[in-house]
Amino acid sequence: MRICFVTAGRLADYANHAAEADVVCCGYQAIGQVSYERELKGETALFEDVAQLSKAGKNVVVCGCFTDARGIKRKSVVVAERGKILGVTDMVNRIDTAEYRPGAGIKIFDTCAGKLGIIVAEDLYFPRVIETLSVCGAEIALCLFEQLNDSLEQTLMRSEAFLFGIPVCLCAYGYAQCADIAGKVRFASPKSPCSFEIEQEREYHLVETRQRGFFLKEKTGF
Repeated sequence: MRICFVTAGRLADYANHAAEADVVCCGYQAIGQVSYERELKGETALFEDVAQLSKAGKNVVVCGCFTDARGIKRKSVVVAERGKILGVTDMVNRIDTAEYRPGAGIKIFDTCAGKLGIIVAEDLYFPRVIETLSVCGAEIALCLFEQLNDSLEQTLMRSEAFLFGIPVCLCAYGYAQCADIAGKVRFASPKSPCSFEIEQEREYHLVETRQRGFFLKEKTGF
């Protein structure tokens, strides 16, 4: 799977020199804030721009955005495939009194490029998100992040790729990185756009543990 990362500039800027890729991953700066109300009224067409880019490239476009639903703001990711919007997924965890509210549901998109699991922004801090994506069959996890904090996010994506057995790619403002299921960095670049071809790896192992609980008495009769 060849992934192109757009970590700087607006979506229109990238469209002028689009690279061949199976998936185009755009950071939050690409389309910025999206008002559902204005989109429905036809006053803006930001989601349509994402769809048109996927149609032009005959591929999948994954783009971070800040959505506004009548004053309720969320960090979100819109996914389009070959001219069609497949859906929008929101960050499901809110830390303390952060500005952006949590959404509902963790999503995997079944696309022409494979089953893409989406990690929205600070959901990277919650391992159960990527664990859910792994258990539910995602072939790769794409994390759209606003802006990195030193090396924290890079460390987390490497450890989670190792723990849950799916490659993780991170697209943030000014930086992109990919980690394989061994927890090793396979690609990292501050350039925009930049591309990398990552393998879809599948490794399964039998893991046994002992723990207390699950005590069931044998039934002696009816």
